[in-house]
Amino acid sequence: MAQLLDGAGKLSWVLLKSVIRFVFMFFNNCVAIPSYCLYLLLLQPLRIWDSSAFWHIEGVMFKWLLAMVSSWGWIASYTVTEWGDDVRDISEEEAMVIVNHQSTGDVCTLMMCLQDKGTVVRKMMWLMDHVFKYTNFGLVSLIHGDFFIRQGKAHRDKQLVYLREHLEKYYHSRDRKWIVLFPEGGFLRKRRETSQVFAKKNSLPHLTHVTLPRLGATHVILKTLTAQQENGSVGSDTSTRNQTVNKSKGLQWVIDVTIAYPKAKPMDIQTWIFGYRPPTVTHVHYRMYPIKEVPVEAEALTNWLYQRFVEKEELLAHFYDTGSFPPPEGQKVAASRQMTLDPVWLCMVQSFAFASGYMWYNVFQYLYCCLF
Repeated sequence: MAQLLDGAGKLSWVLLKSVIRFVFMFFNNCVAIPSYCLYLLLLQPLRIWDSSAFWHIEGVMFKWLLAMVSSWGWIASYTVTEWGDDVRDISEEEAMVIVNHQSTGDVCTLMMCLQDKGTVVRKMMWLMDHVFKYTNFGLVSLIHGDFFIRQGKAHRDKQLVYLREHLEKYYHSRDRKWIVLFPEGGFLRKRRETSQVFAKKNSLPHLTHVTLPRLGATHVILKTLTAQQENGSVGSDTSTRNQTVNKSKGLQWVIDVTIAYPKAKPMDIQTWIFGYRPPTVTHVHYRMYPIKEVPVEAEALTNWLYQRFVEKEELLAHFYDTGSFPPPEGQKVAASRQMTLDPVWLCMVQSFAFASGYMWYNVFQYLYCCLF
């Protein structure tokens, strides 16, 4: 009986905490996202007069919004431990980031672990499934210039054309530095069986913890954003480039990011919202490749991408067996770094969001009273 009462008490606390968190995040979205949109609407004259200043301000507010999402996990003791290369060293250089995809929580994890990487968050572009366009954050991503891609063979060719046009129009004109994509094209649990059947049919490696990546978006990004390299690869099929693009050095790095969850149990967005999972440490492994080592020709790039995901499979298998990633070649021990967020800064960002919401509410209330 005592155990039953104790269990009921714990369940009640979890439910109460989940309700409180949901209410807070609901109001957090209600004040933060409209405020972001209204501030940018107010700054439209600046966009015409000084576009770079406008997108700088937009990037700062975009980073604050992502920091709010990070704080949802942070206050629930969902933290990140980082392994491998230190990507802070190249935070001001252009890079393509390829990530394995297990659940909706992957995006939240990246939002958190990239917060302390200089200007990366405010200068990054995301490639995400078109379904995200219809979420609460979809309007923000649309304004920021992220690309929403439709999956499926029926849309594939057109989507790649749209992607190339989007990159040429927005990537350099908005001073983007990093572009993030999930080459697997879907969640692990949804694509694993299909990927394994394809691998068996084509004598490719059998993968369990990741799936075979798709080439399309990666190929378009490399061809569009990579400048002329020493190995003779070219950045774009077109010879016409605007002045902003000519000033860019093009992509300098490919960053291979591997996300691992304890016991291979991914966290989803619902967990971040309700916080019903016990404190959890997500592990993120980075490996950097200079762009001159990455082939652009389709067949060679396909093999290169496959090799990266075979390595991801090995990294994840080692992590699930030992609880840590393997050490780099030539070293005996793998060093890890605890990613931290400043709670004072997070409180300041949240305070600014709620203060902005209150201000805009009063502005519209005043206008309503004046008009009616």
